[in-house]
Amino acid sequence: MAKLGIDKEFLRDFGKLERSVQVRVEEVFAKFEQATHAGLHLEKLHNARDDRFRTIRIDLFWRGVVLAPESGDTFTLLKVLPHDEATAWAERRRASVNAATGRIEIRDVAAIDATLPELVRHTGSSSEMLFEHVGDADLTRLGVDEQTLAFARALTHVSQLEAAEAFLPQNQWHVLYGLAAGLTPEQVWAELGAAPAPRPYDTDDLSAAVERTPERVVLVQGPQELMEVFRHPFALWRVYLHPAQYQVANATFSGPARVTGGPGTGKTVVALHRAHHLAQVGAGRVLLTTFTSTLSASLEAGIRLLADSTAVRDRVEVRHVDQLSYQIFAERHGRPAILRDKEEKDIWRRIVKRLDAPFTETFLAEEWRHVVLAQRVTNAAEYLAAKREGRGRRLGTRQRAQLWQAIWEFEEELKHRRVWTHETICVEATRLLDELPEQPYRHVVVDEAQDLHPVQWRFLRAAVAEGPDDLFIAGDTHQRIYSNRVSLRDVGIKVAGRSSRLTVNYRTTAEILGWSLGMLRGEAIDDMDGGLDTVAGYRSQVHGFPPELRAFRTQKDELDALVRKVREWQDMGVGPEEIGIAARSNMLADSAVTVLNAAGISAHSLAKAPGSEGVVRAGTMHRMKGLEFRCVAVIGVGEHAVPSSSAVTPSEEDEVTHAQDLQRERCLLFVACTRARERLHLSWHGSPSAFLDGFTS
Repeated sequence: MAKLGIDKEFLRDFGKLERSVQVRVEEVFAKFEQATHAGLHLEKLHNARDDRFRTIRIDLFWRGVVLAPESGDTFTLLKVLPHDEATAWAERRRASVNAATGRIEIRDVAAIDATLPELVRHTGSSSEMLFEHVGDADLTRLGVDEQTLAFARALTHVSQLEAAEAFLPQNQWHVLYGLAAGLTPEQVWAELGAAPAPRPYDTDDLSAAVERTPERVVLVQGPQELMEVFRHPFALWRVYLHPAQYQVANATFSGPARVTGGPGTGKTVVALHRAHHLAQVGAGRVLLTTFTSTLSASLEAGIRLLADSTAVRDRVEVRHVDQLSYQIFAERHGRPAILRDKEEKDIWRRIVKRLDAPFTETFLAEEWRHVVLAQRVTNAAEYLAAKREGRGRRLGTRQRAQLWQAIWEFEEELKHRRVWTHETICVEATRLLDELPEQPYRHVVVDEAQDLHPVQWRFLRAAVAEGPDDLFIAGDTHQRIYSNRVSLRDVGIKVAGRSSRLTVNYRTTAEILGWSLGMLRGEAIDDMDGGLDTVAGYRSQVHGFPPELRAFRTQKDELDALVRKVREWQDMGVGPEEIGIAARSNMLADSAVTVLNAAGISAHSLAKAPGSEGVVRAGTMHRMKGLEFRCVAVIGVGEHAVPSSSAVTPSEEDEVTHAQDLQRERCLLFVACTRARERLHLSWHGSPSAFLDGFTS
């Protein structure tokens, strides 16, 4: 039976076609098996550079371009264009199989042939060639073929290479770009995500090459699978893997494994595919989890798109950590009474007053969470011996005794009132899991790992038996937006030797990414495993406009300018749902929604309607986590708002915690800025945030 491959890039094009054309595409390719034999037929081109390219009629105006192999039964739909454009597109191009990776490649031969003589003509005046530091043998070993090698040898500047991305073979362009960025051939090979071939690839076998390229081509069999792909073109395009991501998602590990990477490098996509892969290859249950309900809902939608069978979908359970711990708790104890934040502060305040303790209620609450709960301290002797790394205020034996008395009284009051916090529910759920004869999951996949508390990590460790592929962790400590810090080793999770790092940003332009990374330069950020993380090597291959920074006298002036900026983006063809507004406070985000609606621009709050379509969405920087937009406006980045004074411990109370809080607020601004794919606008009224020092004139 003929198999139809659909090029990932066509999915993006398909979503932009008029609905009547989409319907015809669906009708034509639903009969594709017949189209390759009798009935509708694939037409050869008269002036093709590659006679394996064919066109197929969609209607009187539109034609599809299909790659038809000389042998095998895998055909690939590459484009649907107006008749003459389809013919011209197909006549210019040639398909090939990469000799190093075995993957399918498409190149614009006409563009290469037209550009190369011009490059050669201008190289005589250049004193340095772009790749003079790389030998032919290394380039060939990395899959650069004869035509691309000749092109590379004529390059003198990286801007020429960037301009050639549109017409060079994709894998080979990535090799050249990595080398131009300073990577070694070994590092470039690792980023390709290709395993060494057991024997040389057959570079004439296009069908086999297509099947080896799942990061570029989705294969469908039958009308039902085809309709499912066309039903979710944009969403499916977003969950496709690049080669390095594919290798991590489908690997086999002897124990817990981790993938790290900056914003836009595809960690969440890898986590989704990892859960899907584990559900496909095994029979045990897979837990896919994260730390908020919003992100959990997004993961669930991704799994529904990926899973090609009910059996696979049923083996993947998507829950955020608190949701699962509540369920396990409730099965034994019934629904818990949750202590509200205000009630907790009142209890600590009364204890401080009663004991005349030299501590604030905030300091006591933090000590309880980040020392006592984090290290499973249960009595005074354990507390006196506990490590207080990350807690800057030094305590003598007498002060520790006073502090333990306050914590003991707090925990006793919780018991007396029969109320629970999110953390104590998780602690009790962990105890219940430890009592079970068998853990409920065979695999656990964790996304946004940097924001989980140690008690949540112990809970997840207890939910899955130790063994191969037991835990898979995706996260980036540069995007930590809560105060939780953890050493994975201290909670029984050892990832040494099983860690991967993604460095290529596939979402944000190089200009926005570079500016945002500049805010973090010099920050010592932990890696959750006893070392420090780094932003070195993160890069984007997409270029665009630099961020705009604007100062205003009043908040009204700033919000009026926001309205003008959103209108400007819409006039450029940006859809309202492709625009996001981020603020540090709910109040300012709600003010932005009010002003935009008053100006006739439909806008909704992320807090009230997170999934709204066809509207501009505004929310706090915290709520922007996990989202992305073509254009983002980050507003209110003033000295009194960012960092938020209520989120930063006074330095006189605890210098180390003060520094950590400032770093977390800086990371929060970094997260908000890197939600933007193409345009970033930052504004403030009054004086700018200290985080913008060096970026404003």
